[in-house]
Amino acid sequence: MLQEKIDLLGKTGTNLKNLYIAEKPSVAREFAKALKISGGSKDGYIESADSVVTWCVGHLVTMSYPEEYDEALKKWTLEPLPFLPETFKYQVIDGVSKQFNIVKGLLNREDVGCIYVCTDSGREGEYIYRLVDQLAQVPETKEKKRVWIDSQTEEEILRGIKEAKDLHAYDNLSASAYLRAKEDYLMGINFSRLLTLKYSYAIKNYLGKDKCVVSVGRVMTCVLGMIVKREREIRQFVKTPFYRVISNVSLADGTFEAEWKAVEGTKYFNSPLLYKENGFKEEKDANVLIQELRSGAESEKPLGLVEKVEKKKENKNAPLLYNLAELQNDCARLFKISPDQTLQIAQELYEKKMVTYPRTDARVLSTAVSKEIYKNISGLKNIPSMKSYAEHILESGSYKGIAKTRYVNDKQITDHYAIIPTGQGLNAFGSLHDTAKKVYEIIVRRFLSIFYPPAVYQKLALTIDRNGEKLFANFKVLVDEGYLPITMTSFGKQKDEEEKYSKEMVEAAMNLKKGVKLPLDSFEIKEGETSPPKRYNSGTLILAMENAGQLIEDEELRAQIKGSGIGTSATRAEIIKKLVGNKYLDLNKKTQIITPTLMGEMIHDVVAFSIKSLLNPELTASWEKGLSYVAEGSITEQEYMKKLEDYITKRTVAVKELNNQYQLRTYFDYAAQFYKKEPAKKSGSKKSAGKKDTDKEAE
Repeated sequence: MLQEKIDLLGKTGTNLKNLYIAEKPSVAREFAKALKISGGSKDGYIESADSVVTWCVGHLVTMSYPEEYDEALKKWTLEPLPFLPETFKYQVIDGVSKQFNIVKGLLNREDVGCIYVCTDSGREGEYIYRLVDQLAQVPETKEKKRVWIDSQTEEEILRGIKEAKDLHAYDNLSASAYLRAKEDYLMGINFSRLLTLKYSYAIKNYLGKDKCVVSVGRVMTCVLGMIVKREREIRQFVKTPFYRVISNVSLADGTFEAEWKAVEGTKYFNSPLLYKENGFKEEKDANVLIQELRSGAESEKPLGLVEKVEKKKENKNAPLLYNLAELQNDCARLFKISPDQTLQIAQELYEKKMVTYPRTDARVLSTAVSKEIYKNISGLKNIPSMKSYAEHILESGSYKGIAKTRYVNDKQITDHYAIIPTGQGLNAFGSLHDTAKKVYEIIVRRFLSIFYPPAVYQKLALTIDRNGEKLFANFKVLVDEGYLPITMTSFGKQKDEEEKYSKEMVEAAMNLKKGVKLPLDSFEIKEGETSPPKRYNSGTLILAMENAGQLIEDEELRAQIKGSGIGTSATRAEIIKKLVGNKYLDLNKKTQIITPTLMGEMIHDVVAFSIKSLLNPELTASWEKGLSYVAEGSITEQEYMKKLEDYITKRTVAVKELNNQYQLRTYFDYAAQFYKKEPAKKSGSKKSAGKKDTDKEAE
C-alpha cells in the first residue's frame, strides 16, 4: 500500500508534479488526506513537494447570454428568433473569477505533469472540468486522467487514482454534457423569449401584474404539464357509486368475510347491471342478489359449499437497493421532506464518507463491489441498532452468494451502482441532524435487508358456491419474517396486509376441505365509490419523472420498467424547486403535496396552444435518451444538434404566425374559477415573475 501511495504521488524520479482538481474544497481535502499530502495550504490550493490539490466551487464557467454575441440581442424582440449560434461562447461566472484564475494558473504550470480530474463522477462533474479546461486553454500535450469513484473513502479514492483512465475515454460523456447545456440554453432562450413576447401582455394583465416572463424549459415545462393534467383530471372526476355483496361465513372460531363476484358461468357474468365484477350499479340489484342467495335455505342460515381450496406459499424478497429517485420518494413519504432536501442530505452523507455516490439511477450493485461487500457490512457493526443484523450476515456468510442474486447486475449500471452505506465515516454520525440520521438509517436498513431470506407467506383462496353464485375469501399469513424485521422502524413500517382474523381463525380456515358446507350467517351490502386520481407529492412526482410521466407505485413493476425518464437523477429535484420558485407550482411543506398555481395553469395553456410537444413526457424522455446515446457513442454530437436546431426552428417559425390570444382568454377564465382572486399589484412592485430567460436546469 505504501509503494502504491508513493507511485500515486508521482515519486518516480521526475520533478513534475501531479495536480488533482476536485469539484469543491471539502472533496479536495479528502483527496489530500488520502494521498497524505501534508504540504501547506495556499490560497485556493494545497501543495506539497510533489503534488498539488485544487478545487472548483461548483461551476466556475457558464454559457454567455445572447448580448455577448450581439448587443442588439439584449432587447427582446421576435425578429432575431430563432437564435442559433454557430459557435457557443462561455465566460467565467461573476464572483468566482479569483478561484478560476488560481485553477487556470495551476493547470498551466510548467512543473505540472499529469492532471487528475477528480470532479464528481457523472455528466455534470465532467462538464464542470471541461469548461474550465476550455477557458483555461490547457495544452493538449498535458497528460490528463479521469478519476471515477463511488465513495469518498480513502480506499476508494486511492483505487480511483490508481485506475484513472485517459480523459479522452470520457469524450462522449463530455459531448452529451455540452449538448444537454446547449439544449436547455437554446430552448430557454428561444421559447421563453418567444412566448413571453407573444403572451406575457395577456397574462400580466389578467393577473394584474407589472411584468410576466413565460419561463419555458425542456424538462420543467413537461413537469408543469404533468401537474396541471393531474389537477384537471381530479376536477373533472365524477364519483360513481357501486354496491358489493358480502357474506359473513361461520367457523367454529368465529366468522370471516366472503365477497360475491360475477365469474364466468354465473347468472350475472358480463351483466349490464354491474359496474365491475364485484359491484352493482344500483343498490336494488344487489338486494335482489341477496334474496337469490337466501332462497331455498335448508335451515335458518343458508349453507355455502366449499367448492375450491387453493393453498400456496409466496416468497417476498427484500426490495432492490435505493437509487436517488426511490430514496427521494421514501423520504417524502416518511419524513415529509422535499426531493431537494433529500439530495442535500444524501450529498452530505456522501461527503462524510458514510454512503456511496447519491446521484445514481441504478438499484443494484456491480459484480466487482459484491466481491468486497463484506467490508461495508463489517463497518456497520459499529452502529448499535444494526450490530446484530450485520453480525448475523457475516457469521452466516449470506453475503457470499449475493453476486448470483437480482441485487447484482452489471448491465443495469451506467455510471454508478446503488446508494449503499460504506461502513465508514461513522464518527460523523453524532454531528448529523435528526432527519439526516433517519435518512442514513433507511439506507442502511435497505442495504442489510438484501442479505436476509425472503419473507414467506401462506396464502389460502376459498371459493364457496351458493345457488350457483360464487363467494370468495382470501387469507394471507406470515410464516417466516425473513428480512422484514430489518425494514420495520418506528418511522416507516413495511407495508403489509392488515391482519383481520385471529391466529385460531386462520388455522381453522387453512384446514377446510373441498365439499364442506359452511353456514352463511348474514349478507350485507357495502357501498363503495370510485376514487379520483391522487395528487402528486414531491416523492411520487420524482418517480413519475423517472418513468416518463407514469406514476408506477408498485416497486417490483418499477424495477422491470426500462428506458429514460424525464430529466436525470441529478436534475429532478432542482426542476421541482425551480417551478415552485417561479410560482408555477405550490408545494405544501407539511404534506409535500404539489398543486399548480393559476399562473402555472395559464403558462400551461399558453404552451398547449403554441408548442404543445413541450408538454409530452414521452418526447421529453426521448431527448434524454438521445443524450444517453451520445454518451454511449451510438449517435454523434452533430446528429443530435441538427435534430435540436430543426425542432427549435420549426416551432419558433410556427408560433410567430399564431394569433390566438383571444382564444386563450376562455381557458384563463376556466382555470381562474378554481382560485381565489388575488388583489392586483400596484405598478412599480419590486419583482417580476422571473428575470432570466434561460432554462439552465442545474444538475
